[in-house]
Amino acid sequence: MSKILLITSSPRGEESVSTKVATDLASALAARSNGDIAVRDLGANPIAHLDTVTTSAIRKAPADRNAEEAAAAEISDALVSELQAADEIVIGTGLINFNIYSGLKSWIDNIARAGVTFRYTAEGPEGLVKGKKVYVVLAAAGVYSDGPAAPLNHAVPYLKTVLGFLGMTDVEVLYVEGLAFGPEAVEKALASAKSRTEELAKAA
Repeated sequence: MSKILLITSSPRGEESVSTKVATDLASALAARSNGDIAVRDLGANPIAHLDTVTTSAIRKAPADRNAEEAAAAEISDALVSELQAADEIVIGTGLINFNIYSGLKSWIDNIARAGVTFRYTAEGPEGLVKGKKVYVVLAAAGVYSDGPAAPLNHAVPYLKTVLGFLGMTDVEVLYVEGLAFGPEAVEKALASAKSRTEELAKAA
């Protein structure tokens, strides 16, 4: 039985295409292995961006934190535990201003912990979150997987870089794009995403 962590980040609620497709993918992966899904909805329940107290707290061992720092570190500690417990991670985001939602960036800032999810060695940094499969669902109004707009897609290169830095190098990207090109384009994109979801679930 696999443990799947579903992270959605769109603030658009039920209208979100990235959330829908990511949820469908997580469900398909769970059905394949009779797995459990833990859901972290960053759109409905956003994580506060790092502040002075939290930044200090997550750099300390729990025993070295004062009461205020201990309270501030709780969410980061919980997010790291969720990540470490998962076998597979499904991340859903829209492409907004050529990158990911800020809520997803805050999640990353909270899980990127020196000595916990990565460490520095004499040979360079080493990611400590290993052996996990990551699926990224990226929804976009235009077409950014290839073609003339591809250089504007900073979301996928960034996510692959930061996830790889943390040790998660097996990353599959599912694009749902061209959503601003009318109802037929949306229907085509969703049909393609459904087909790709089925393929990924079977291959996993």
